[in-house]
Amino acid sequence: MRQDLANMVYEDIGFEDITTQAVIPPGLQVKGKIIAKEPGIIAGMELALDIFADFNVTVEPMVENGENISEGQVILEISGDPRTILTVERTVLNLLMRMSGIATLTSKIVKKVRSVNPDATVAGTRKTTPGLQLFEKNAIRAGGGDTHRFRLDDGVLIKDNHLALVGGVGEAISRARRYVSFTKKIEIEVETLEEALQAARAGADIIMLDNMEPERINQVLKALEDENLRDKVIIEVSGGINENNIVQFANTKVDVISTGYITHSARSLDLSLDLEKIH
Repeated sequence: MRQDLANMVYEDIGFEDITTQAVIPPGLQVKGKIIAKEPGIIAGMELALDIFADFNVTVEPMVENGENISEGQVILEISGDPRTILTVERTVLNLLMRMSGIATLTSKIVKKVRSVNPDATVAGTRKTTPGLQLFEKNAIRAGGGDTHRFRLDDGVLIKDNHLALVGGVGEAISRARRYVSFTKKIEIEVETLEEALQAARAGADIIMLDNMEPERINQVLKALEDENLRDKVIIEVSGGINENNIVQFANTKVDVISTGYITHSARSLDLSLDLEKIH
């Protein structure tokens, strides 16, 4: 991860920061603060600390990941060579702002869900930014959500295109069960009540009800209860879920609500860096 962060910085620098090299004389020392310009949930502090440490900038964190921050609050304090600080500034701020935005939106949605379904889990999806998947997933965690799968090797998730190529729910689950270790859960995405019942009968660990309206979800839950299958599986819902409709899905009393909205639609939290010359 440290190398990934360094690569991000050097990608932004290119051959040199010509503005800083041209304008800032050598030998100066500065102190500075990263300040919140709006309230939210902070995330990405470990990335900021790692980048500054790798570039010999002294840094002192004022908050921890997952902490509520208010407008005007100091997030961290730094000191060192202004040429270095100005060169890495944008990469640090971009990561902090992006991750804090995801954490803030996740926290907002988790609170909505817990207000009507305290036992429900809000999870992210793999609709993340390539290269930032680990960071964005950790931001979800900082906001009180569940990361779901980080990568494809975390667990089995059989989707519609898998089913289309192997002949159906039962066959897909059977193939997965023969292939994977007992340590891996088998999840399957279904679109109909009958597919959900087939998946539960075939021994799926998790059934994802994809793009189902709340009324239809309740029908599936009732059908599983009627066959004494409801307690044998985790029921997840996903598809088109956002902050405006998530309470409707939480009211169905499902176990997990997964949504790409908390990553692909999160707005970056506004943070800024202010510097002051020491000598």
